[in-house]
Amino acid sequence: MELAANLHRVGSDIVALYLVGDETGVTVIDAGLPGHWRELVDEIESMGRSLDDIKGLILTHGDSDHLGIAERLRSEHGVPVYVHGDDAAQTRGEAPKQNPPWGRFRVGPTLGFLWYAGRRGGMKVAPVRQVIELSGEGPLPLPGNPEIIHIPGHSPGSIAIFVPSVKALFVGDALTTRHVLTGLERPQPAPFTLDKEMANESLGRLESLDVNWVLPGHGPPWQGSAVEVVRRVRAAAIT
Repeated sequence: MELAANLHRVGSDIVALYLVGDETGVTVIDAGLPGHWRELVDEIESMGRSLDDIKGLILTHGDSDHLGIAERLRSEHGVPVYVHGDDAAQTRGEAPKQNPPWGRFRVGPTLGFLWYAGRRGGMKVAPVRQVIELSGEGPLPLPGNPEIIHIPGHSPGSIAIFVPSVKALFVGDALTTRHVLTGLERPQPAPFTLDKEMANESLGRLESLDVNWVLPGHGPPWQGSAVEVVRRVRAAAIT
C-alpha cells in the first residue's frame, strides 16, 4: 500500500511493516511475519525496485511479530539488520521475551490476531543470527536518512524511527491504533508492554517531531501530528 511518495506499508492493520525509498534505495522498517514475504516482493516491485535495492532493515524492537522476514533478508540477500543493543539478545534468539500480563482482551479479536499470525508463520519465526547493535541515537546511513530515538518501555530496546524526508514516525509497539487483543481502534497504549510508566514517559520524546504520519506495528496508519497522537494515547491510558 502506498501511503505517500516513497512511503509504503506491507501487511495489514493487524501486523504491518514499512518501506521508505529514495534515489539510493529502500529501507525496511520492521519485518512483520514470515508470510509477509510475497507481499514485500510485490510492494517493492510496485515501487519500481527489487530486493537488491534494500540497503537495510531497522527493527523497532525484538518481538517475534516484528522479526518475520528479517533473517531471510539477511541470509539470502545480505541485508544488514539493525536493532537496539538492549533487544539484541532476544532478536538473535539467545534470550526469551519477558511476558507481562495480557490485561484486557476479547475472544474474537484475540483469536483473529492469533489466526492471522498463525497463517503467516508467526508461530515459528527464525531468530536473526547476526545484527548490528544500536547503542546511541541519531541518523543511520540508509535510504531516507532515518533517525533513531530510544524509547524504552514496551521493551528495553524499543526505538522509534523518524524519517524527515517522508515526514513519518515509525513507533513499533510504543503505541497502537488497533489493540490486537480487544480490537479497539484508536490511539492507545500497546499490549504486552513491560514497563507502562516508562513507555508513557518515553512518548514525550516524540511530541516535538514534525510529522504527517505516525505508523505503528499494529493498527491503521495515523495521519496527523505526533503531539496529538501522544495526547490521545495518554488519555486512553487513564480511561
